Amino acid sequence: MAFTSTLPLYSNAKLIPKKQRLGFHALPSDLGHWPGSHTACFITRGCRSRSKELVVTAAYGAEEGARRRVYRQSQPQQPIISSPVKQIATYVVPAGVFVAATFVLWKLVDKLLMPNPSKSSSVEDRSPTQGVKWSFAPGTNLLSGVAAKIDRQSKLTLNEFAKELRTFNSVDMSGRNFGDEGLFFLAESLGYNQIVEEVSFAATGITATGIKAFDGVLQANMVLKTLNLSGNPIGDEGVKCLCDILVNNGSIQKLQLNSVDLGDEGAKAIAELLKKNSTLHVLELNNNMIDYSGFTSLAGALLENNTIRNFHLNGNYGGALGANALAKGLEGNKSLRELHLHGNSIGDEGVRSLMLGLSSHKGKITLLDFGNNSITAKGAFHVAEYIKRSKNLLWVNLYMNDIGDEGAEKIADALKENRTVTTIDMGGNNIRAKGVGVIAEALKDNAVITNLELGYNPIGADGAKALSEVLKFHGNVKTLKLGWCQIGPKGAEFIADMLRYNNTISILDLRANGLRDEGAACLARSLKVVNEALTSLDLGFNEIRDDGAFAIAQALKANEDVTVASLNLASNFLTKFGQSALSDARDHVYEMSEREVNIFF
Repeated sequence: MAFTSTLPLYSNAKLIPKKQRLGFHALPSDLGHWPGSHTACFITRGCRSRSKELVVTAAYGAEEGARRRVYRQSQPQQPIISSPVKQIATYVVPAGVFVAATFVLWKLVDKLLMPNPSKSSSVEDRSPTQGVKWSFAPGTNLLSGVAAKIDRQSKLTLNEFAKELRTFNSVDMSGRNFGDEGLFFLAESLGYNQIVEEVSFAATGITATGIKAFDGVLQANMVLKTLNLSGNPIGDEGVKCLCDILVNNGSIQKLQLNSVDLGDEGAKAIAELLKKNSTLHVLELNNNMIDYSGFTSLAGALLENNTIRNFHLNGNYGGALGANALAKGLEGNKSLRELHLHGNSIGDEGVRSLMLGLSSHKGKITLLDFGNNSITAKGAFHVAEYIKRSKNLLWVNLYMNDIGDEGAEKIADALKENRTVTTIDMGGNNIRAKGVGVIAEALKDNAVITNLELGYNPIGADGAKALSEVLKFHGNVKTLKLGWCQIGPKGAEFIADMLRYNNTISILDLRANGLRDEGAACLARSLKVVNEALTSLDLGFNEIRDDGAFAIAQALKANEDVTVASLNLASNFLTKFGQSALSDARDHVYEMSEREVNIFF
């Protein structure tokens, strides 16, 4: 994009007719008086403006003759000059006047062309519309006056951003904080690019005003599929403007509007968009301020929309009433695949309504996220009933509720019958050893579940034992998360024994379980045994000291077939000796097998 600077200068001499009455103005420098038959005067006008005019005037006529008489009378008597001298003077004086006038003209023009730097800022303040101006290439969306607000370095940076938008098919500008002015500048590049498919303007300081930059741009760009505006305070006004622009857009499939100060009015605008737009597949509205009214509007849109697949409403204020309204929309929808409602305080009553609505849903729901919704064992019962009947569900999230052992038993019974769910998250649900035991029993007959999250539950050593005894020879769990489960060194012993025989677990999370050196030593003994499955072991926050680090380091050196590629020992009590031992073990593994083990401490 071309930038040019212009400085308006008007330095052409202007002749004033002889009959025009002239006024005399003092010059910036003393030009003196040159007596002769033709007297030249210099007049400057508009001295307070950055644009100056230089005017040369010639005086003739009777009035000027009178002035010369007055001038001569006011001067002291001059000596009488001889005739030859007078003749010479008639030629020399006009020539001298011409030379002096030329010199003064040159000085004035030079002063105009190169103003005093020390006064430039004050002059600019008095005349902001003149002086250096930015000129942009045709077709730009930059608002008038915007360029004056962006300094030179910002423009250089924006030019680099523009190059990215014109070059790559995926551009992430999140957190660069170029604001509305920068977006107007960059929008042109986005409009011209026919390659970019994903663009993130997350957390860039855009407001509702900046959204107008997309007007016309999103119609010109027919390949952009993902637009991320999360973390910008565009509010309802900005969302309304965006919806008006997108109503006829035929390319964007994923729209991310997380944390944009969106309320019920903005939700209504989005609902109207969903009724008309036929290309949007993924809509993220997480962490906004959508209440019951907004949920109702969105539910109505689901009845008419048949293209939306993933709907994210985490961290809003739907509550039980909002869930009830949404359930009615789900009944008539055919396209929805994922429903994210984490953190909406829907409670047991809201879950009941949603499960009823989903039971009548004509589509194929594959993911349900009901985490952090104050669900108890009563609500878990409704979820379990849906799990039993579902033939498409793959992922269930009940993280950070309060289903307890009773709710865990209901979910476990459902998992015995279900053969589609691969990921189940019941972390942070106050589940104890009894509840984990029932879940473990369900895994004996279920070879479908591959990801099991039970962290933040006080299962203790007994819970670890019940789970380990089953996973030693049964199930198909590949990712097992037991962080913050209070299993202690004794529980680590059961887990270590299970690892000797299990050949499926690849990722094991045992953070913050108080394992200490004893637990680390137990796990180290298992690492010496051939294990071709475990690739990632997380032992952070476990009060492990140098002795435990030495044991693990020796295990890594002793087992040439060890497959661990990531080992986390961060936030323990290791000194430089324990860290050195682990570093040596890492280097030894690389020298022996050319495999890298990433160790964090």
